[in-house]
Amino acid sequence: AMRQTDATPIIVLSARTDESDKVLALDYGANDYITKPFSTAELLARVRATLRNSSRLAQNAASGGRFRLHDLEIDYDRRRVLVAGQDTHLTQTEYNIVVLLAAHAGKVLTYATIIREVWGAADEGSVKKLQVNMANIRKKLGCRPGDNRYFINELGVGYRMLDE
Repeated sequence: AMRQTDATPIIVLSARTDESDKVLALDYGANDYITKPFSTAELLARVRATLRNSSRLAQNAASGGRFRLHDLEIDYDRRRVLVAGQDTHLTQTEYNIVVLLAAHAGKVLTYATIIREVWGAADEGSVKKLQVNMANIRKKLGCRPGDNRYFINELGVGYRMLDE
């Protein structure tokens, strides 16, 4: 699979609406997946969002160490996640998940991608383990159920960290 940071952004345009097709394309590195019918305006908006995300990825890599989204801040040098200036005390695994989602802000990361990057391999309970970690992360960041301040759960597919 291609690495996102050194690849040209990819948007898959398809007539195939099957969830497994979307998951496969996203797992193989597509930044977005849009199904027909779609308007020119929607396509252009998704292109703009994808370009914004890839330029932010490059900036984050160059800026040596901070990611900001609303009142959420990741300090990479100190390995800390702060909300409104307060330390959140994430576990190592929770921190790794947040950093992975932040590195691809605006892009849906499939469950399989997150599991592979964080744990290295999938097992029987991997998706459940990820969901439990995400629930803990949301709680520690002060998100109530249904509060999509930082992340969106793309049901049956994966998670997306917002990009603005």
